[in-house]
Amino acid sequence: MARNSVKDWNNLHYALAVARAGTLSGAALELDVSHSTVLRRIDALEKALETRLFIRHPRGYVATEAGQMLMNAAENMQDQLDLMVGRIQGVDEALQGTLIITTVNTLIPLLMPIFREFRSQNPQVRLQLVADRRHLRLEHGEAHIGIRPGAKPTEPDYVVQPGASLQSALYASASYLKECGPFKSRKNLQGHRFIAPIDAYDFIPSLDWIARQVPEEQVVFRCNEFSGFEDAARCGLGIAALHSWCAESRPGLQRLIDPPPEWRTNLWLVTHRDMHRTRKVQLFLDWLKQALARLPPEIAVVP
Repeated sequence: MARNSVKDWNNLHYALAVARAGTLSGAALELDVSHSTVLRRIDALEKALETRLFIRHPRGYVATEAGQMLMNAAENMQDQLDLMVGRIQGVDEALQGTLIITTVNTLIPLLMPIFREFRSQNPQVRLQLVADRRHLRLEHGEAHIGIRPGAKPTEPDYVVQPGASLQSALYASASYLKECGPFKSRKNLQGHRFIAPIDAYDFIPSLDWIARQVPEEQVVFRCNEFSGFEDAARCGLGIAALHSWCAESRPGLQRLIDPPPEWRTNLWLVTHRDMHRTRKVQLFLDWLKQALARLPPEIAVVP
């Protein structure tokens, strides 16, 4: 039984933290866990080894003779582990290999110039792009960096940074405006056709406005992809609410209103904490932030 417990490095890791800190609370702070978790781990290890590892007293925890022997061995194990981790991290620190980035289809044409410039300066790094509305699991290695518009990701162990606030406005083609006349204001929708998503997007303010303010009979086309909104508007089907970065980067659409401040959509840069500090990830994030900072204010507002 004791032999099996020693194989559980997690329990030894907790015991080593207690020995170093001298208190459960200090170990809990270092390990970023609760006081009760540390206590449970220590109790389990002592029970498995059938020996007392620490003497409890009002000021904290002091290792017994058996505990000190185990802590010395654990220190050596930790030193060896740190050495090995350093060597492994050296692989991640090298500016080579593949960097996997995930985002939504709509942003692909806009990000491509950024990818091209990054590759021209870092040719030894291969970029792999996964376009998916589904949020890929960074903790499972499905991607290294996520570029996500909309609601702020809340997954545990994710490092989430603001990239930019994307401006949005209403857009239509010249052929549509010739057919239906000018669009005067958001308070006067009569005589106009609109394009909307199939599903609710209440976390994207411009699409939520269409869902709430445009009468159903004036919504003539629905699509489940953002790129479809743009194509439908360019073909003259109706008016679409689009990110200005998308709509104004290609010809064929006219902006009908100034971007309302309340329609801004946040763009988030997401990494897993285990990969966040690697050299490739940091280099690309810095490159992306600089590129976003150069966008004109009518397209995006950078924090």
